[in-house]
Amino acid sequence: MSAKHYLGAETLRLDGGWSLLVCEPDAYALPSALPAEAGSIPALVPGTAASALQAAGLFDRDAPVPLIDKDIWYERSLSDETPGPAILRLEGLATIAEIFLDDALILSSDSMFEAHDIPVALTGSGTLSICFRALKPHLERSGPRARWRPRLMNNQGIRLIRMTALGFMPGWAPEIQAGGPWRPITLIRPRKHTLCDLSLSAHLEGGTGRLAVRFAYEGSASSLRLACGGIEAGFSASDGIHSAELRLPDVKPWWPHTHGAPDLYEVTLRVDGEDFPLARTGFRSLSVDRGADGNDFAVIVNGEKIFCRGAVWTSADIAGLPGDRADYKPWLELAKDAGMNMIRVPGIGVYESPDFFALCDELGIMVWQDFMFANFDYPVADPGFVIHVKSEVAQFLQKTQVSPSLAILCGGSEIYQQGAMLGLPEGIWKGPLCEELLRGLAQEHRPDLPYVANSPSGGHLPFYPNAGVAHYYGVGGYMRSLDDARRANIRFAAECLAFSNLSDADTLAGGKASIPRDPGADWDFEDVRDHYLRELYGVDPSHLRNTDFKRYLALSRAVTGEVMEATFAEWRRPGSTCNGALTFTFQDVMPGPGWGVVDVDGRPKPAWYALKRAFRPLQVVLADEGTNGLDIHLLNETSEAVPVRLELVCLRQGRMPVVSGQRDLVLAPRSSESIASVELFGAFFDTNYAYRFGPPSHDVTVARLMSADGGSILAEAFHFPLGRTQATHDPNIRVMRRESEDGTWLELSTDVFAQSVSIDCPGYRPSDNSFHLAPGITKMICLAPLTGTPPRPAGSIRAIGSKQPAAF
Repeated sequence: MSAKHYLGAETLRLDGGWSLLVCEPDAYALPSALPAEAGSIPALVPGTAASALQAAGLFDRDAPVPLIDKDIWYERSLSDETPGPAILRLEGLATIAEIFLDDALILSSDSMFEAHDIPVALTGSGTLSICFRALKPHLERSGPRARWRPRLMNNQGIRLIRMTALGFMPGWAPEIQAGGPWRPITLIRPRKHTLCDLSLSAHLEGGTGRLAVRFAYEGSASSLRLACGGIEAGFSASDGIHSAELRLPDVKPWWPHTHGAPDLYEVTLRVDGEDFPLARTGFRSLSVDRGADGNDFAVIVNGEKIFCRGAVWTSADIAGLPGDRADYKPWLELAKDAGMNMIRVPGIGVYESPDFFALCDELGIMVWQDFMFANFDYPVADPGFVIHVKSEVAQFLQKTQVSPSLAILCGGSEIYQQGAMLGLPEGIWKGPLCEELLRGLAQEHRPDLPYVANSPSGGHLPFYPNAGVAHYYGVGGYMRSLDDARRANIRFAAECLAFSNLSDADTLAGGKASIPRDPGADWDFEDVRDHYLRELYGVDPSHLRNTDFKRYLALSRAVTGEVMEATFAEWRRPGSTCNGALTFTFQDVMPGPGWGVVDVDGRPKPAWYALKRAFRPLQVVLADEGTNGLDIHLLNETSEAVPVRLELVCLRQGRMPVVSGQRDLVLAPRSSESIASVELFGAFFDTNYAYRFGPPSHDVTVARLMSADGGSILAEAFHFPLGRTQATHDPNIRVMRRESEDGTWLELSTDVFAQSVSIDCPGYRPSDNSFHLAPGITKMICLAPLTGTPPRPAGSIRAIGSKQPAAF
């Protein structure tokens, strides 16, 4: 598709008026042959056949019937459209599609990831029809021989077709294959101004923003001017190309929200005094520091090293693959609320729409973007394949060219790892697709962005985590002890910490069918969760499940968040080699305890709350250094100095302070500080019970970062020298409900240490949940209503050791 921007054009999204027909392959060659009942099923566009059939009650997403062996026809009358020339813009068709105007074939498309502009002459009558041909025959066609076959996908044919792997990964996602006009269809009626090959770039150089714009102009304007941030400049023309550059001194830089404000600026083209918006952008510098040995991977934004934390994105809805702002907003707001400053869009998914990036721009969330390649040995020697790759990459990068949130470009997911794990030599798995073709396209279109050949990659073998980019599952899938998070010497984990995460509502009623698993493995991620339940709480999961299922559920809900919080504490301490880590995954794609930290209905799980605590920009971390004692690490990622009070207390039987100390200090901006616990006590105390002289004196240590006046808790950390089981008590949790202008608050206190306190309040989302509560303090929890007119908040609170819940 030629990149054209029609300034001031009349545009009409053809969202309504569509009907759907599902039929046998090649049953109808032309729209005129369709039977009369073809229009009986309404269909929304953009959308998929699965989402349309689901809305009509003809498709069950929890027990999906494959649609890849059917032809799917979409039809819409154009009789209400004004006659005349127009541009038909098709932004995404999944996947083998024929587009007809009446019976005239006007386009054939065989890539899900490419958009098309088609000039049409509207007559005031006629029908627009799209036939999505059955995918199965195309998947069964032979192609260049693959040198390896990944077990992750259940159909090897998708490596030859430019489409998503979603729907072809049993054990990972429901088998709902994409089919239909999944991105908008628009009629455009150009007016007098058209821009061709519009190129924009926005950079931060020192404290100055630099904005550059160039395009070929079709029209008859006498004056073209560029405006941004109260400054404007004229264009110069050479060989038909118009270009302009603005420098904005003292511009407010764009920051990830954990480190500052994501300031944005409107970019306007002024044509003969009339303003046309071109883009909304932010000014920032971004690079990757690979260290003196070339093995490091640290993201540098505006000169500051950023500890990147977040999750791997799946889909706002795997059935419909939506791409509008309203579809993305609740998910991405949850990501920001959890303190995530990076989201990875993996190669198994789809390219998300410009609305996704616009929201990430506004929210201050960086995006690690894989190109849509994963696991396979792709036919890079096929000229037709290369043409598709060049087109999809160019179109995607053109749409996102001044999005400050787009931070990393990556050649795809686990291609190198797949080949290497099968024992193939580097010369085979490290091929030209990622090293040459995609690298060259990234350099051509976005030379300002770091490019990673594949995720993972960088070490002696691509899956070794101590160099470059890792997919780290030592803690997690490989069921190693928590101290492996330090031993692995991770530099950056683009994936990590996959568990079968329970929500507060999960009862495991779905059995093993609802548990994610790797194809071919004799274990699943419930087994992984049970392993850490045994390691952290010293119980036999199978026995506990059979004898006290209620307690088994409570521990299972808590344990994955506890592992995540402990692991990120390790990675964020100042001495760590880790520069960032993204959990797998952000949201579930089907009901049940999946990998997501948010369930399929958009409700945060206990693991989400754990990450929210682990990701705080102002943070306190405890690190057990063995016979070197217990260290306290203080982090301030903000741009301001913060006066704080640090408190440390060791509790016997979760109640009685046996030793304590405090210190007032000022945390410098963008700083970290480490303090040995004994410095606060003034004398030796076996805080982590490393020396074991005599019986243990305490079962929990609490570090608390307070505001300087001691009035509010900024962050807390906990250490269990004897393990979590020995610190499990039956607390008397006192709760008072407070109403204020800010909403409803719960005021919580306890007489004894309360472990993994869970708040159940239908209709509300608490500001914190599944947290530890120590005696001697009051914790305030805000209850956010989930609907416009929720019932009066009422519910219950209990800890893991509670015999009775506390009601409110």
